[in-house]
Amino acid sequence: MKYEFLLFDADGTLFDFLKCEEMALRIAMKNIGVDIDDEGVALYSAINDGMWKALERGEIDKDSLRVERFRQFGAQYGFDTDFNALSLNYTDRLAMQNYPIDGAEEICGRLYGKAKMYVITNGIEYVQKNRFATSPLKDFFEKLFISGEIGFEKPDRRFFEAVERDIPDFDVKKALVIGDSLTSDMAGGIGYGIDCCWYNPNGKTTDLPVKYIVSDLSEIENIVFGE
Repeated sequence: MKYEFLLFDADGTLFDFLKCEEMALRIAMKNIGVDIDDEGVALYSAINDGMWKALERGEIDKDSLRVERFRQFGAQYGFDTDFNALSLNYTDRLAMQNYPIDGAEEICGRLYGKAKMYVITNGIEYVQKNRFATSPLKDFFEKLFISGEIGFEKPDRRFFEAVERDIPDFDVKKALVIGDSLTSDMAGGIGYGIDCCWYNPNGKTTDLPVKYIVSDLSEIENIVFGE
């Protein structure tokens, strides 16, 4: 067995975040009386993604992000409201959405009991804990490592240092980071000297020295066992 410690990202790797995001957004917007079309969903998603990238670069803190993304969305989509209240409502709705990525439950089930599996996420603590609590994936993982609790965001080296300290008998050479984000998961893992597997279902390209690239989560099994 090549890898004994598997560090899975959550959103976009285990959970279908775009679907979760859309469902939560549509409900939250309906609650303030604003109809949102597909273009509006795409606009919010782009703003939100940009804000999380800024968080990874240390340009904004998470509390500011949670409200600022909706202020920007309101300005561009053309509505005004109590954006703090909208953010709280959206967060509550997002915490209820836990649609697994196709194949996530199956691959976790096949690896469970063979490797030690952990979640490493920059997501909001309340959201991630509630989603996993009601998810079919919850029993596969030893622990959730959430940036807000650790105090640092991926790709910060200090995030991975905290993960290593908290995993018994952790061996960097026997660990594998599995995630969809080049800027947080892959960059963070590579920077810490951990082998990385990029979940890349859309066939994107990268100059990062990622060791493995998979388009389907089922491919991870052969990587873990060195086949």
